[in-house]
Amino acid sequence: MSETNKKPNIWARRKARRALVQAAYQWQLSATSPRQLTEEFSETALDRADTEFFDDILKRMIGTAAQLDAQLAPLLDRPVAQLDAVERGVLRLAATELNERIDVPYRVVIDEYVALAKLFGAEDGYKFVNGVLDKLARETREVEVDALGET
Repeated sequence: MSETNKKPNIWARRKARRALVQAAYQWQLSATSPRQLTEEFSETALDRADTEFFDDILKRMIGTAAQLDAQLAPLLDRPVAQLDAVERGVLRLAATELNERIDVPYRVVIDEYVALAKLFGAEDGYKFVNGVLDKLARETREVEVDALGET
């Protein structure tokens, strides 16, 4: 099986997403470059993680943050700038995956990032994240959502 057709290791992806939330948080607070974040996280958090996935999502999220915020804004009950840094990072990362990585089922994206919002976010922040991501999935993955009868 070629490298491009190889099925992703779910644990390696999960570990990459966990590091992505931490990297997004750091980037939002300090504007650290994607290259520097990758270097910093490679030393610890990315051990046995899907580093290609980490790099891809991080670069896409940072490169399109303004567009992601514009996409998320109508789905929120407050301005993007007023979101907690963890929630904002989680939503941006999940939106990046929903927009750019159609190889990842939308339910996986939602479940993974809601779990990370529970882990890193405010006490009930994951409920907010779940609601926003459900709405976003209906917009970005309409055909997939309809196919599963979840409209």
